[in-house]
Amino acid sequence: MSTATQISTLADTSTQRQQLRTFIRRQRQQLSPQQQQQAAQDLLQHALALPGLTQQQHFALYLANDGEADTYPLIQALWQLGKSVYLPVLHPFAAGYLLFVRYDKDTLLYPNKFGIPEPFAACHRLLPVQQLDMIFTPLVAFDAAGNRLGMGGGFYDRTLSQLPPGSECQVIGLAHNCQQVDAVPGEAWDIPLQQIITPGKYFDFR
Repeated sequence: MSTATQISTLADTSTQRQQLRTFIRRQRQQLSPQQQQQAAQDLLQHALALPGLTQQQHFALYLANDGEADTYPLIQALWQLGKSVYLPVLHPFAAGYLLFVRYDKDTLLYPNKFGIPEPFAACHRLLPVQQLDMIFTPLVAFDAAGNRLGMGGGFYDRTLSQLPPGSECQVIGLAHNCQQVDAVPGEAWDIPLQQIITPGKYFDFR
């Protein structure tokens, strides 16, 4: 049964998006530990093969949550290459936005209001989004046009909208194979991705 038949065609866009989130989140949460481990290794190999990766220095990632593919092997590989890694932090003053904070092996993490570990937003460890070279983003679902469905908070859409037109920063979605759907019900504020990596494929929509 295709994803399209799982989601009511009579519902409005908002309801369709929420139904799709529920469906895909359940799919990825049901992956076995072995499937998750293999997915993380496959994602790592695709990511390290990205054109120009070795020439870049500042990388934003995130720590896996809610069945997302494990990003820690990629974080470790970037550290070994001498790269700087940054994690998203909920902006303490601008609601709905993210800051990116330097993350090292000895960085202490604290749960945010969603229970997701994040580093303390010390000013000297912040990097403006405009200065990042690559941003690896989480997502719930995506389609073959690069449309991205997030968790519904809009944090990445708002934050990525701060990138200037023509920015050289590469924004790359990470997902399991099961997170690809026929079509993501769109909203006006959505920012499509130009690149997405799954364990099975590298998508380049540029």
